[in-house]
Amino acid sequence: MNTLAVAAVALDFGGTLATPGASPCGRDVVAVLESRFGWPSPAGLDVAVDEVRAEAKAAYRQGVQTPWETILADAWQRVSAQPPDLDAVVDALWESVPDAVVDPRAAAAVRTLRRSQRELVLACNTQRPIAHRRRTLAVAGLVEHFDALVLSSDIGFTKPDPRFYAAVVDAAGGVPEAVLFVGDTLDKDVVGPRAAGMRAALVCAGEPPPGLPEDVPVIAHVAELPNLLERWP
Repeated sequence: MNTLAVAAVALDFGGTLATPGASPCGRDVVAVLESRFGWPSPAGLDVAVDEVRAEAKAAYRQGVQTPWETILADAWQRVSAQPPDLDAVVDALWESVPDAVVDPRAAAAVRTLRRSQRELVLACNTQRPIAHRRRTLAVAGLVEHFDALVLSSDIGFTKPDPRFYAAVVDAAGGVPEAVLFVGDTLDKDVVGPRAAGMRAALVCAGEPPPGLPEDVPVIAHVAELPNLLERWP
């Protein structure tokens, strides 16, 4: 049994702090080009974007993060057109597709955890750039409550890649046994973190999933996390 005090908490975002948000699609790209920049879109660009996006999703499930700049560059190549300033397009694209809103009860739990003097790390898979996720946290009044953000969009690999968890441990102080990883997905937020030496708690409002280790605590909502930690060292 691990009796080391929980010195840091790593929190997932979608499904834990917020309801998962929308992702851009080909129609969104076309709309951004025309409404934000006044640029005509090449014929078939929306279809090409969705094709490349589907391929990127398949790679994502294997732990490979494909930046939206790469997705768009590939899509433009498929329609045999010269791409515009893709950095500007991607930035406008994410502004046009709002991020998920942090649950007020989850936000209150984060504030309580911050008062406990524990390190807090946001640790999640996302294609959204880190600057945009920071804005989301700022809107919720939480950006300064987190000591670090470990996002797959920033580091280039996704949960459950072991390198993701190594980055979380490093951001949380370097002692995996002192880190509690909290999220809503068994393989990414429980199995992966435990394989990296961390502890884990599952956020699950319904029936716990098959294969959940018996010693992993389950909470229905992240609002229950402060009380859970009171029962631990």
